[in-house]
Amino acid sequence: MTEREITLSVNGTEHDLTVEPRTLLVTALREDLGYTGANVGCETARCGACTVRVDGEAIKSCMRFAIQSDGAEIETVEGLAENGDLAPLQEQFQENHGLQCGFCTPGMLMTADTYLKDADDPSREEIREAIEGNLCRCTGYHNIVDAIEATLEQREASHE
Repeated sequence: MTEREITLSVNGTEHDLTVEPRTLLVTALREDLGYTGANVGCETARCGACTVRVDGEAIKSCMRFAIQSDGAEIETVEGLAENGDLAPLQEQFQENHGLQCGFCTPGMLMTADTYLKDADDPSREEIREAIEGNLCRCTGYHNIVDAIEATLEQREASHE
């Protein structure tokens, strides 16, 4: 199979790499570039463990070929923290026990962070709908929703 040269900008850093056309984005991120936050769960876009942000949109990276993201701006969970400090959403996941085994957490964080960029005083039900493409087998979602709500409250308090 003919390999292709592509450039991926991941968390603000450009990477040139050579991939086979069939290489999935999640594979390129994890195996070629060392961004292991996005997990491989179902490989059918059902679990959301592989969620990353591509050009501002949360996507399931197990369903996109790396060559489809050539030149794109990609954000992974590793890029949420700033200068070694957890992002507010990450802090709230920790404080509200929004994770247990941690397998779904990177994808859940990326989905929630993308949702929070435009969310305006959502209800608990709206938050649940926003994260419904991400499966968690440990928490029952209650604490995840609590963490997202707490992040919104923290954001609102800082704007007052």
